[in-house]
Amino acid sequence: MSFSSDVKEELSKLSNLANKECVKAEMYGYLCTINVSTERGCIKFSTESEYNINRFSKLLKNLNVFKYNIDISGKNFNITISRDESKKINEIYKEYNLTKEEAEQKAYIRGIFLGGGSINNPNNKYHIEAILKTRENAENIIEILNSYDINFKILNSENKCSIYSKDGEEISKFLAFIGASSSVLKFEEIRVYRDMRNNVNRIVNCETANLAKTVGAAVKQINAINRLKQNGKFNDLPDNLKELANLRVENPEASLTELGKMLKEPIGKSGVNYRLKTLINLSL
Repeated sequence: MSFSSDVKEELSKLSNLANKECVKAEMYGYLCTINVSTERGCIKFSTESEYNINRFSKLLKNLNVFKYNIDISGKNFNITISRDESKKINEIYKEYNLTKEEAEQKAYIRGIFLGGGSINNPNNKYHIEAILKTRENAENIIEILNSYDINFKILNSENKCSIYSKDGEEISKFLAFIGASSSVLKFEEIRVYRDMRNNVNRIVNCETANLAKTVGAAVKQINAINRLKQNGKFNDLPDNLKELANLRVENPEASLTELGKMLKEPIGKSGVNYRLKTLINLSL
């Protein structure tokens, strides 16, 4: 199963349906998403998750809605509520206002994710998204998330609106907020490993770049020394330049600091750099 499916399975198994107001808030979240539609007066919810269908049906039963049908079409599980029961649901939410109670707001956001959300495998990239019916829904959700210091953005597209985040820390906070504690632990484990791997790669890349720069400079210096020897100028050089030139040819991989320490009278990196530049200039 995908990471997104694992998260939804965990959320679907939460045993927190005793609070009727939270049940109502979670169902409201589902209803705000693109995957809930109305066909011929019947409310229909479609999902690829069998666990999600079970969760949705439990919410219906807690709202005293019992007449619905579950079927499968392709990869989707569908739950279609009878016309009469759909009217009952519409009546419940006709003038529904979500309160500022934290438990109800968490339930609402959980319903949003279960109804229209998805999350990428964090091994590949950080991305979480929930597709909603209206921009007003998206703005309400963003406002709630912001009040809990969870930062998401809004993406508008034709006939729908999404909330999303590509930030690992924000995604982790979101999962914790909606009650996916096991998924948070798994996500954080992957995130720590990924960050460590990226840091190692950055260090290796940096060291590789530095090595390439050192080798490139050494090749340029050795070519200059060879030109001096070929045009007969090498023997006329001062002893300190000759000594350094010979050391460079014998030690092409050595850094400037290392070359400086090899001299009979050691000098620092800047002194070595100055002498090598002098050799290059004299070879031109």
